[in-house]
Amino acid sequence: MKQLLLFIGAFLFSTLFYDKSIGLNLFLFSLVTLVVLFVNNQDDFKNKKTILYSSLYLITGIAVFFHDSLVAVIANFVSFFTLIGLLSEHKSSIYINWLNGLYTTIAGVFHRNFSVNEITQEVESKKQVDYIHLTKIILIPTIIVIIFIGLYQNGNPLFSNLIEKIDFSFINFQWLLFAGLGYYLFTNIHKPIEVEPATEIDLTTGNDLSQTNQFSIPKLKQENQLGIILISLLNVLIVIFLITDITFIASNIDIRASLFSDQVHSGINALIASIVIAIIILLYVFRGDINFYKENKTLKKLAFTWIVLNTTLVLSIAVKDFQYIYYFGLTYKRIGVLVYLILTVTGLITTLFKIDKVKNIWYLLRLNTKAAFIVLILASAINWDYHITNYNFNYAKSMDFNYLIELSNNNTFLLKEQAETKTMSQDSVQRIEEKYNKYVYELRTNSWQELQYDNLKLETK
Repeated sequence: MKQLLLFIGAFLFSTLFYDKSIGLNLFLFSLVTLVVLFVNNQDDFKNKKTILYSSLYLITGIAVFFHDSLVAVIANFVSFFTLIGLLSEHKSSIYINWLNGLYTTIAGVFHRNFSVNEITQEVESKKQVDYIHLTKIILIPTIIVIIFIGLYQNGNPLFSNLIEKIDFSFINFQWLLFAGLGYYLFTNIHKPIEVEPATEIDLTTGNDLSQTNQFSIPKLKQENQLGIILISLLNVLIVIFLITDITFIASNIDIRASLFSDQVHSGINALIASIVIAIIILLYVFRGDINFYKENKTLKKLAFTWIVLNTTLVLSIAVKDFQYIYYFGLTYKRIGVLVYLILTVTGLITTLFKIDKVKNIWYLLRLNTKAAFIVLILASAINWDYHITNYNFNYAKSMDFNYLIELSNNNTFLLKEQAETKTMSQDSVQRIEEKYNKYVYELRTNSWQELQYDNLKLETK
């Protein structure tokens, strides 16, 4: 029954994806994948975490159907690896889920059927399969049958005509190869596996820091003094910077866009880098026994102050980015800055908890990779091209029309509506019409596997 399910999955895989672009097929593949995984791992699907990750996987598939964006496709792939990795080990961290999921997808069948002999360093089969006999029963009969067909063709003209009439052109060997790829994929993932020793190390590594045997009060006193001096100076420096930065923002609300653009481009990357370095410095200062030094309260207070000030710095960067968006409109780069700032604030907050609760670096890695995964899922559910276009037409002070035209087809219908309701140059209208007509042609020629939500919208127009 399980083998039959794998063959059905392979057939559906080739039917959905062979010579097709991405659309409805990715969501249908997500459903097929969940069926294969459920049948072979029913006990795992009683776990709430498995149900949650399965739901997120389906959501990304639906997102691809509604707006075939690169972010949604990437989120679907990442969710796929996350779910496969989760089924291999429920208690592992999310980055280990990604590792296990990727490894299972690529080499699951080899891992289950072969092992490495640690003494001889040779790959050995885990199953007793007589490969020589298997080769014999396939090759020898095939060769002998071909020889006899040739002999019989020369001995009987009617038999020769019959053989010549046999036509295998109806068989699409590329489709069969694609189905073979699907079978290999489902054979790999139907029983997810763990990567060792990475999974074991992750499971046995906690989140708490422990005092080491090298605990030395004189040495820690020196470290504490160095940390206090360093972070005090950095606090003073960031306060001075924030005062000047806030003054600049407040006094240049109506500054010309070109001048503001230069300031933002030259400053944001440097400020983001400074925040990342700030986190690294804090992790270094609070890396070990200093966390257990009783006289570290002043150092901790200074560190918390610095985290709050860096969070304020993030807000000032966000204000600049919003002003930049106000003048120039939305772009993926400007949205990316905001996403990066969200992740940066998350990093600062988790760093604060790490210091306050005496946690280790694995605690930060686990929380922040999970936060990045959540942000990716949320981002995949948004049709960014549509919202970028809508904002730039209706709210931005100035707009780069060429940028909007070069976005994906997710904004095509909106561009068409804007061309019909707003005054534009003849060239702009013509370019929108060209993009619209080309997209409509693509939608009308979509096969059922490639259907998108826009196919339904087109039918209602």
